[in-house]
Amino acid sequence: MIIAAISSCNISENKVTKWKTEITQTEKDFAYMPAHEGIPAAFAAYAADDVVLLRNDSLIKGRDALIHFYNSRETTNDSVSLTWEPDFADVSSSGDLGYTYGKYRYIVTDSAGNSRSHTGVFHTVWKRQKNGEWKFVWD
Repeated sequence: MIIAAISSCNISENKVTKWKTEITQTEKDFAYMPAHEGIPAAFAAYAADDVVLLRNDSLIKGRDALIHFYNSRETTNDSVSLTWEPDFADVSSSGDLGYTYGKYRYIVTDSAGNSRSHTGVFHTVWKRQKNGEWKFVWD
């Protein structure tokens, strides 16, 4: 009986480790995309349909609203850069929700070549979709 309990704990730990790795890799893939396909495309690609963003003390609800938000901002030009990397990831024991956090850097360069930089900490909540992919539901 004890051996079965220990064995099932190892299986559960292996699953959680696998899911943490999946979420971390998804976050890294997401972070890679802005430099190559643009910020709006990256956020649209990794957002769940029921995503919620907190921006400027306002909630942006739903993937369509997210797309509109990013397409209507200065994030669509080449003078904007957004980089980040996850420092930590965790996942529920059921494997349906997880989160990451880390540091980000947002840089805007004006037409004279002057850059403004903002750094901070991000926190993303990930939800496993029916097809098994991880999409973010909170950012």
